[in-house]
Amino acid sequence: MQEQKEYFDVRDLLPIGLTLVVLGIGLAYGLNVMEDVKSDFTDTTSAAYNATEDAITGVGKLPEKMPLIVTVIVAAVIIGILVRYLMVRFG
Repeated sequence: MQEQKEYFDVRDLLPIGLTLVVLGIGLAYGLNVMEDVKSDFTDTTSAAYNATEDAITGVGKLPEKMPLIVTVIVAAVIIGILVRYLMVRFG
């Protein structure tokens, strides 16, 4: 089996950034829809009401982590560029 290596480049930041933008927009609209569905329930003790509450709580945790995700991606690209530069320069 042949070993295959993948490298990140500065050009990869734009598609990754656009993916994160689309993810943020999708999560915002999704949370808005779930909030509307939750407000339609009149019985606040029903399983459906509780399910929407749990879903909103669960999905709401992902946007909280997006700054960390972006930091890790940018750091990985920068470290990859530096390592590749140093390997070419001194290797």
